Amino acid sequence: MSKFPSEKPVLVTCGLPYANGKAHVGHLRTYVPADIFTRSLKKTGQEVTFVCGSDTHGTPIVFNAEELKTTPTEIIKVYHKHFDETFKKMGVMFDAFGTTDDPTNHNRTTEIVSKLIENGYVYPKTIEVAYCPSCDRSLPDRYVKGTCPHCKKEARGDECDQGCGKHLEPGELEHPTCTTCNGPAEYKEQEHFFFKLSQFKDFLLEYLEGLGGTLNARNYALGWVKQELTDWCITRSLEWGIKFPGHEDLVVYVWVDAPIGYIAFTEEWAEANNESWEKFWKDDGSIIHFIGGDIIYHHCIFWPAMLKGAGYNQPDAVVASGMVKIEDRTFSKSRGYVVWVDEDYLDHGFHQDLLRYYLASYTSHTKELNFSWKVFQDKVNTELVGVFGNFLYRTLLFTHKNFGEIPEGEVKQDILDEINTTIENAKGAMENYEFKKYADTVMALASYGNTYFQSNEPWKLIKENKEACGEIVKNCAQITKALCLLFEPILPEKMEEAWKQIGMETDVHETNYMEATELVKSGITLEKPSILFEKIEDEKTEEMEAISAARVKEAIAKENGTEEVEEVKEIEEMKDLITFDDFSKMDIRIGTIVSAEAIKKSKKLLKLQVDLGEEETRQIVAGLKESHEPEQLIGKQVAVLTNLAPAKLCGVESNGMVLAGVDAADNAILLQPEKETNPGTCIH
Repeated sequence: MSKFPSEKPVLVTCGLPYANGKAHVGHLRTYVPADIFTRSLKKTGQEVTFVCGSDTHGTPIVFNAEELKTTPTEIIKVYHKHFDETFKKMGVMFDAFGTTDDPTNHNRTTEIVSKLIENGYVYPKTIEVAYCPSCDRSLPDRYVKGTCPHCKKEARGDECDQGCGKHLEPGELEHPTCTTCNGPAEYKEQEHFFFKLSQFKDFLLEYLEGLGGTLNARNYALGWVKQELTDWCITRSLEWGIKFPGHEDLVVYVWVDAPIGYIAFTEEWAEANNESWEKFWKDDGSIIHFIGGDIIYHHCIFWPAMLKGAGYNQPDAVVASGMVKIEDRTFSKSRGYVVWVDEDYLDHGFHQDLLRYYLASYTSHTKELNFSWKVFQDKVNTELVGVFGNFLYRTLLFTHKNFGEIPEGEVKQDILDEINTTIENAKGAMENYEFKKYADTVMALASYGNTYFQSNEPWKLIKENKEACGEIVKNCAQITKALCLLFEPILPEKMEEAWKQIGMETDVHETNYMEATELVKSGITLEKPSILFEKIEDEKTEEMEAISAARVKEAIAKENGTEEVEEVKEIEEMKDLITFDDFSKMDIRIGTIVSAEAIKKSKKLLKLQVDLGEEETRQIVAGLKESHEPEQLIGKQVAVLTNLAPAKLCGVESNGMVLAGVDAADNAILLQPEKETNPGTCIH
């Protein structure tokens, strides 16, 4: 029996984007499927509310504000607006999108923490907290790094992010180091407050056995709960955040107030719509969380225990996505393996619905998703253009040309049966959070439509029996109507266009799935259709790949001073072995250096302007910085290979090579003429 529609109202939430950086494709792995799911539920007639907001507290934002010499308030203002606008551009439409620094969240967090204290689930304890003697400050979370006590991998203050993924309490890190000055940290005693997570083990074991959503979330959490559960430090020594009740020198840990934001955002939605937030969090509503796979521990262990201890409803389902790769590489902003939603996608003219389709249909939601420009191009061209778009356009264009309206005719029962079967299979896939299966199921109906159109050959039938041809066309129009409704959750803007093209005057976003089998009306005038999906050309894909490659190259060059290695590689690539015939092709001339300046990003390279005679001056990049002062080079005559292919070194164009040797001390020795000669003199 179908789970939806249910008499219970449903609340859908997404893990909060951190207001400390721009939106990238990795973010959308959570938000787009959640939006698709919400739109689909509405199409079953389900009452559903969709909320989210910016995560605005914690040490990374404080850390970033200090680096930029600004305030956390200013940073979150910028990035909250950025995420709000980006989600809307991508068709992710929340009913409420707040911030965890909203007064509503301050009030709700204070109420819940106070209730946990009142119920005996919070206690004070003196612990060791990392402290940097050089910076003279306590080091919460991201201000300290060290060695994980469990797996011995490098870890940050609150999580073993490079190894086992386990949450870490203050004082647990081995060999603590200050991330600000990179000096050794020490541990000092300080009073903090702990949540009695250990008391919730039996509750969590029972709760997780019945938790809906994806198995990766439930099984991962069960694995941790079956081990020893330790109590959880819920305070930090920071000025930025929500104050711990009765202690102005402490704030609650960000993983306390961030999920409470789900409740606060529901409150804000309820106040704006004269609704009730309690129907989800206190009464009989259903709560479904969409999250990234890296925050399962927090949402399936800490969060339900906190809710239970404070007397609130717990989530009914947690849907955890797999991680994201970029061009088969592990996602990494620092190494350039990232695709930014604005500058790498929307700003290049790609339609938001194409990326929504890719994210939904590439692979199972719980598996690793690889973003590849070539695969993206192939899915768009083969599936959206070649199958779905082809069926829509050929049906509507043929109908417009030959009838001008939806003609008379009987819609066959086998067509209606195919649509009904597709609807039931698609709904089943969505209820199990199988977005790829949903997309594939609906695309199969488009393939069915193509086969039906092709096999009935209406272009021939129109010449022999226009009435019979009209019936074929009307059946195709019925399939088109169903496809618009079924694809709307994934392709909302494109299906709004298609809905109008088939002459529908209702709102496709508000139209129920079951209306797909309500017969299309004959006599509806059809305007000439436009093509909804355009092919992505190879040149565009190559352009995007080049942008990605350049970013990776630049990022790796900046990391740990490796630009020197990159420079050597670039220079060495220009020095392959040659034959005598090759040598005879080389145009080597004497040039006079007229200017020289350092390239700031490089430790070895200088940018030279070299006079080659006949009013020709070349810009040449040379590895002379460590052995020559720029001003000492001006006026020197050097041997220059002038017909070398142009190249870029550290982003600076070089049109030639200054020839030099290297002495025992690894210093460059310029090759110079025996006596001064005219610039441009050839060397044979």
